[in-house]
Amino acid sequence: MITCWWEHFGLREPPFGLTPDTSFFFPALPHQEAHETLLYALNAGEGFLVVEGEVGTGKTLLLRRVLNTLPARWQAAFVPNPGLDPRGLYAAIANEFGVPADGTREDLLHRLERHFIALAQQDRQPVVLVDEAQALPADTLEAVRLLTNLETEKRKLLQVVLFGQPELMARLHEKSTRQILTRISFHAILRPLDRHEVATYVAHRLKVAGGGGALFTGWAAHALWRVSGGLPRLVNIIAAKAMMLAYGRGAQQITRRHVMAAARDTLAARKGVSIVPLAWGLALLGLTAAAAAGWRLLG
Repeated sequence: MITCWWEHFGLREPPFGLTPDTSFFFPALPHQEAHETLLYALNAGEGFLVVEGEVGTGKTLLLRRVLNTLPARWQAAFVPNPGLDPRGLYAAIANEFGVPADGTREDLLHRLERHFIALAQQDRQPVVLVDEAQALPADTLEAVRLLTNLETEKRKLLQVVLFGQPELMARLHEKSTRQILTRISFHAILRPLDRHEVATYVAHRLKVAGGGGALFTGWAAHALWRVSGGLPRLVNIIAAKAMMLAYGRGAQQITRRHVMAAARDTLAARKGVSIVPLAWGLALLGLTAAAAAGWRLLG
């Protein structure tokens, strides 16, 4: 008995959730390159790293993927809420590292330094990963810089990876934060997916969710790329809506019409996009050519 819409399509679970689930991680070229280079840069001891991407490009999922694939010698702190004052940031990092988080900002900084020195003596390396870093207040950004000042004669005691929207780089180019900019040793930009990557991305997520066949027609996948602009988050939103529409109509396959109807119901989708099937396009080209020939004859 079918109890959920995804079971109608033979799936075990919803394939297009919005929660960053690393089991659905799709190694698109920009994400795979960023992931591999991040791990290399961290192992090389580079101090400040930045991953930049527009809203919905998959920064948080990449962050979680990095967290899940760090070697055992690493100890990681994840800061999902960057809207903290300096003391709040130090307390959040201390909690992640299992360090007492009471006391003043200076107390926390000294405790963290002692913890990082102890890790270095064990040949272990701490790293802090900050999501939505463009929202860090100016004084908190400076507090992050002070953390990266901690070092021995041979290496940095802490590495920091900032994941943020393009506004982050704009802020780092300001005069007050240029000291951070000069320390950035790695900067990756996550671009949107292209047409072929969107089709492969959709097939990948359907397979992970338990699907086998081509649930989306070729034109449906093409339409999905056009209306989403290749942003994975928008692909997920529109694809899930399209599947629910198809389910509601008893369809076994998702077509271009389902995708376009779902896009009309999605505020962030690209509006006014025209997806013309190939046969129609060829017919229109034929009519245009005929009309042009007619005008030449009349001339």
